[in-house]
Amino acid sequence: MTKARGQPRTPTSDGSSSSSPERAPYPGDDSDDFLLANGDESNTSITEPIPNFRNMAVSTSPTSTSLRAWKTSSRGELKGLCGGKIAVEMSPMDRLPNELLIIIFSKLTHPTDLRNCMLVCTKWASCAVDQLWHRPYVAKWEQFRSVVETLHSENATFDYARLIKRLNLTFLAKQISDGTVASLSMCGRLERLTLTNCRDLTDSGLDNLIPNNPGLLALDLSNLFELTDRTINAIAENCTRLQGLNIAGCNKVTDSSLVNLSKNCKLLKRLKLNECDNLTDEAVIAMAQNCSQLLEVDLQRCTEITDTAVVHLFKDLRQLRELHLAFCIQITDDAFYKIPNHQIESLRNIDLTNCELLTDEAVIKIVSVAPRLRSLILAKCKNITDRGVENITRLGKWIHYLALGHCSHITDTSLRKISRHCSRIRYIDLAGCMHLTDEGVIELAQLPKLKRVGLVKCAKITNLSIVALVAKPQACVLERVHLSYCPKLTLSGITKLVNKCQRLTHLSLTGIETFYTNDELSKFCREPPDEFTLHQREVLYGCVFSGQGVHKLRYYLNTKAKASVDSPPQFHEHEEFEDESATAEQEEDIDNGWAGTEANGFDGEGAGN
Repeated sequence: MTKARGQPRTPTSDGSSSSSPERAPYPGDDSDDFLLANGDESNTSITEPIPNFRNMAVSTSPTSTSLRAWKTSSRGELKGLCGGKIAVEMSPMDRLPNELLIIIFSKLTHPTDLRNCMLVCTKWASCAVDQLWHRPYVAKWEQFRSVVETLHSENATFDYARLIKRLNLTFLAKQISDGTVASLSMCGRLERLTLTNCRDLTDSGLDNLIPNNPGLLALDLSNLFELTDRTINAIAENCTRLQGLNIAGCNKVTDSSLVNLSKNCKLLKRLKLNECDNLTDEAVIAMAQNCSQLLEVDLQRCTEITDTAVVHLFKDLRQLRELHLAFCIQITDDAFYKIPNHQIESLRNIDLTNCELLTDEAVIKIVSVAPRLRSLILAKCKNITDRGVENITRLGKWIHYLALGHCSHITDTSLRKISRHCSRIRYIDLAGCMHLTDEGVIELAQLPKLKRVGLVKCAKITNLSIVALVAKPQACVLERVHLSYCPKLTLSGITKLVNKCQRLTHLSLTGIETFYTNDELSKFCREPPDEFTLHQREVLYGCVFSGQGVHKLRYYLNTKAKASVDSPPQFHEHEEFEDESATAEQEEDIDNGWAGTEANGFDGEGAGN
């Protein structure tokens, strides 16, 4: 009988198939030694929370299984404890260097997969642990406590505190205090830290954490009302690589600390200072002059900001992409008259909501300086007329989002020019433009990519406008339609709208009598946000349909419109409604105007080219 060629394979105790090559023990490899102390479910991904995130420490104490493991000789043979010799070929995975294993593990998106990789052997554990721990998910207090206990564990195999690079405590905002944050002070390699709405947190809680993390790149301290210049100065002295800072609502911060920050943190790219009431032109000018790489500046509701600061922003920040000046009520046309004639082609978004002193002259200058604007918000700029809109149309294909809510001087002439010159508009807000009629909306309906339209309080429009919006040869792409307080609209027009627009996810009909007085229809309405007052609930959320509410409204109108309203709609058990639950974004402000652009995340890249 012919002798089989090749080396014999080592027998396994788990009954695995002989067709798979056996793994040669890695030096020091005791597979059972790297069991995580937290059971089967853990998570470090913010996007996919998994319950039971407990102690992630691993143990290296030997077990009975490891005592039976084969020991590797210098010649590549394996010696058993009995002294016999058995030859074995190495597994291909054992031949991979650590660098390749790390690349492979980086492709795993589910934290459970990474945790399982850590259980294989010492080598895999050391390659996977960084991927698993770089961003621990702490949505519940028990998860946070387990993370802290692991960080303080004396028997932990790895230095977990130095593995954490991103930390978000927003989900625990109401429970976070100075003491809880101080327990994280041993983390010394943080790059992104988010503490939004942790309102009990003061300067004391950050005294150790900030100095211990000089590599911070992005820091979100928004709505920490007790934060003062003390923390900002600590950031300036220790975090010189900082690229993003959000201190929105920190109204105890003053100019002095921000001037110091601008001198030390010259790599800043994103700066959010909205609602910092004590800031003046001094801080803004210092930022513009010292931080030339700024891409995004948010000064909403910084009411002390004047024209001088705006001139410096346009003059010194040649890479600026986003500028938010909403409710900066002292800004006038002079802020834009004095801007140098050079163009800022990178500028994509400008928000000038409620800058009531601006006129068409400011709009003309803005369009000439920023010829590639994608989003222009002029809501409540009451002096804007058709002349200003005519200049906006010079942006042509670049403009995608246009908010003209409560610019009451605008007429159908503006809509005609927008339709003919700005073919890529996706979102347009015309709330409170009372001079608009069906003629203007018919022109607007020609925009091929229009997804969201706001016509709140456009009291002159009728069902003809609805017919125009949905009368397209291709499928209707409308997703959000705001028609509150358009009293001439009727049930037949709305029925046509919901039937033709199958992508519709949001429809506001507050103030339309047919819907406002029908209890059967109101049961499909979305609940208003908890923070709304009784008056706001009645005025803004009388009839707002969102997500499944839109689907149920469509079903009701199609099957029960002719029946008695006393007979409630019956849904078939087999019918499923698409779950498009809307986020709790504010519907409209007290005047039913859009709140502004859909802002990018603080860690995002901003508007592209």
